[in-house]
Amino acid sequence: MPLKTLLISIVLTSVYIPFISGQNITIEECQVKAEANYPAIAMYDIIEKTKEFNIANANKAYFPQGSFIAQGTWQSDVTSIDLEVPGFQLPTIDRDQFRVVVELNQLIWDGGRVSAQKNSIEVNAELDKRQLNNEIYTLKERVNNLYFGVLLIKEQLNQLGILEKELQRNYDNVKAYMQNGVANESDLMIVRVERLKARQQRTNLESNLMAYIQMLSVLIGEELNSDMVFVKPDPGITTILPIINRPEILMFEAQENALESQKSLLNAGVMPTIGAFAQGGYGKPGLNMFDNQFNPYFLGGVRLTWNFSNLYTLKSDIRKIDLQKSAVNSRREIFLQNLNIVIPQQQIEIEKYRKTMQDDEEIIRLHTQIRETTEIKVENGTMTVSDLMKEIIAEESAKQAKVLHEIQFLMSVYSLKYITNQN
Repeated sequence: MPLKTLLISIVLTSVYIPFISGQNITIEECQVKAEANYPAIAMYDIIEKTKEFNIANANKAYFPQGSFIAQGTWQSDVTSIDLEVPGFQLPTIDRDQFRVVVELNQLIWDGGRVSAQKNSIEVNAELDKRQLNNEIYTLKERVNNLYFGVLLIKEQLNQLGILEKELQRNYDNVKAYMQNGVANESDLMIVRVERLKARQQRTNLESNLMAYIQMLSVLIGEELNSDMVFVKPDPGITTILPIINRPEILMFEAQENALESQKSLLNAGVMPTIGAFAQGGYGKPGLNMFDNQFNPYFLGGVRLTWNFSNLYTLKSDIRKIDLQKSAVNSRREIFLQNLNIVIPQQQIEIEKYRKTMQDDEEIIRLHTQIRETTEIKVENGTMTVSDLMKEIIAEESAKQAKVLHEIQFLMSVYSLKYITNQN
């Protein structure tokens, strides 16, 4: 089992508790569970086992290689000696010949082919893993978006609950005002309209919350519910520019290594090979071509083989690989440049929301004072219930803006963490 898969299993074993109502869950737990639940995670084992099989097969090139040949032929002509010797009959060769041969070949030196092949297998397996890491890394962003969506809606629902209580309180007040002749039925209807709007908003938010929770449940592979406590994450330090450690960078490095291994294969392919061979056979004729009887025979030796035709294209093939490496390097530089553009922008966003949140409390405090003053004026008959509803809605909008800014701040922080692969 690869180390990455083992670590994920250990983490899951230590944190897994069936999710029940009221239980806490964090964004980090969701990220770990989403990665472990991702179907492609099984590819790590597949890549590793495939690499092991391919290396084992490459090593078998040094095993004795055997072949069996059986053939029967008829020749239109045979070797003959046009010479007459008195009293001596020169042997002739039959035109029908038969042979059964078993040959063993033992590789002695392969010019580095097996070594280059094994290196190519290893670096390509590493490349596959790096590409898989890159694919799985994108899960973090999906988890972040869903988790913060849940957080925002839950905060909005909490704030909406406060509004509904406030509207209920004012509804009761308006009823009392009607008894004192300060308000009428029309004023009561204005409050009822706002209560109905709040109920509609709750229905819409609860529906969206269920959708987000269901999507997050599918992503992490465990059932979540709206009663669970989604812990608001601690933003941590956000002012220091972190070191970039994205999996894409390691993937570019693995691509270069894979291309470099192709060079080794090309260089090994133009080298000669040296091997020993042994051949045993039974045929007519045997090694004595003038003996037309079936005879066993044996021969052995050393063989040098050199297919130098690959030299014709070696330089151009290496140049093509160099061009491919240059393309990989260009993609890496483009990727890094884009990150260097996005990171300052993200930090500006973080600072913007930080400063915005500093004013939210004061804005809410002022709206609350205005609303309380308006309530007194309505009670005294100097302002209308409609004016009061406007102030209540304005106060609610300020509170909702504060909630939104807090979540946007956290989303910006975690977006920076995602961009730079910072935990």
